[in-house]
Amino acid sequence: MTSVTTAPTVSDDADHSADLAALRQVIADVETGLNTNDAELMTRHFAADAVAVGVNGRATAGLDALREVHTQAVRGFLKDQYARYEIDDVTFVRPDVALVRKLARAVDAEGTPIDLDHTMSALYVLVREQGRWWIVARQNTLIPR
Repeated sequence: MTSVTTAPTVSDDADHSADLAALRQVIADVETGLNTNDAELMTRHFAADAVAVGVNGRATAGLDALREVHTQAVRGFLKDQYARYEIDDVTFVRPDVALVRKLARAVDAEGTPIDLDHTMSALYVLVREQGRWWIVARQNTLIPR
């Protein structure tokens, strides 16, 4: 058995300008999907075997199940909900693996903030496959007031 005495650094510090633009677009598409009640756009960037955990702690696995959950949400409790997303942090664990922390703020239909503070934080795990970025995991967490 090998003993590890020093914790490794697991970040890739290469120039990721193009990757950052692509990751911003992924998050922007999810935001637009929410704000326009478009479940297909909300799920477009999820991998076939992705897992997403909602703010209620419930995990949903697989693209078809995620699409169904998002469809029910935008027809139900999210129908008249709007948000603005802000990418707070991006860490490239490897050249093809990124952790993206997103903050969400509730806004009205015109985009005016309802809350002064962020109301949710989400951590996305994305991988680059087939020449593009895919969400393989997402964890949403409400931010207490």
